[in-house]
Amino acid sequence: QVQLVESGGGLVQAGGSLRLSCAASGGTVSSYSMAWFRQPPGKEREFVAVSWSGLITAYADFVKGRFTVSRDNTKNTVYLEMNSLQPEDTAVYYCAAKPSSGGGQLASEYAYWGQGTQVTVSS
Repeated sequence: QVQLVESGGGLVQAGGSLRLSCAASGGTVSSYSMAWFRQPPGKEREFVAVSWSGLITAYADFVKGRFTVSRDNTKNTVYLEMNSLQPEDTAVYYCAAKPSSGGGQLASEYAYWGQGTQVTVSS
């Protein structure tokens, strides 16, 4: 069973950057579709980005051009590089995994989840 641990969240000013990490154990990220979701305060969890089949990626429209998902198979870790952060990006960010079968964007498709990391962007 895959276990996921996120890190890298924190408080940043608008326009700033953060890099989130998702370290996996109990499975290799190369065998999984790895996604990032977020849950803003008082809102539903929403899709952010996904990486699958090595280099294929997809993004939610609201992060295109600002966020980049990548993975380092040697470290069994997936990253989310976030630039030009805005207050509306404030949320708990979650890493999720499913046996690789495409870049799903629905939370219900993912069997494995991390505990989440808080990102707060001040104006």
